[in-house]
Amino acid sequence: MHSAMTEHCLITGGAGAMGAAVAKLAAENGYAVSLLSLESERPVAEGLVQEIRSGGGNAQFIPADVSQEHVVVAAYQKAASSFGAPTGVFHAAGTFVGNMVRDLDFAAISKLISVNVTGLMICCREAARLMSRSSGGHGGSIVNVSSMAATIGGRPGHSVYAASKGAVDVFSKGFAKEVAREGIRVNTVRPGVVASAMTAALDADPDLKKSVEESIPMGRIGQPQEIADIALWLMSPASSLVTGAHIDAGGGGFNVAGSV
Repeated sequence: MHSAMTEHCLITGGAGAMGAAVAKLAAENGYAVSLLSLESERPVAEGLVQEIRSGGGNAQFIPADVSQEHVVVAAYQKAASSFGAPTGVFHAAGTFVGNMVRDLDFAAISKLISVNVTGLMICCREAARLMSRSSGGHGGSIVNVSSMAATIGGRPGHSVYAASKGAVDVFSKGFAKEVAREGIRVNTVRPGVVASAMTAALDADPDLKKSVEESIPMGRIGQPQEIADIALWLMSPASSLVTGAHIDAGGGGFNVAGSV
């Protein structure tokens, strides 16, 4: 742990593949870790907390649905009361809708926007209120998870998801300007296809996986650890001049935009 001040990394979507990878790497780098995830993901999250603690780190699980404002406010306050204002934040909580536009369901769109867009904005609000130097915070770095889908509108059937991530990109760029003089940096990481629960179907369908990999210039899907490495760099002094940026981490983008 750091001697002067314990760095505190707060993660939403903490039980997911990318959130978990960031949590482990942050703990290895001396951060106390607050894992925010859905109550339904408690077993996974608590297992991760135990793993970090058994390795000599400090971690806690706080159940939180980011689409509920009062829950977000309480969760961020609880995180700060345990480990102090966060100095690194990784917003990975997100959901997915995969339907062609003509088949879209209003409730599904509304849920996606409430998590991926509104929820993320409220999470950023609470993080800024805790981290801003003017409010007694230490400043720090916020990393919002976007997607390579935002760069091309997504693969067929992914337009709503892509639009939500486009919103994350634009919001993050504007937000970064607002808080720059408060000591807070804000950036996005835009993963391409990364091994996770969201992409588990690829492992069950070798032909589909092959077609997806062939649509990526590097010829393979990404690993959560590769995203975690970027996130920790963005939280470190090594990226001290970087804010309002989008880091593409998709193996080069798409060879064939229409590939499924």
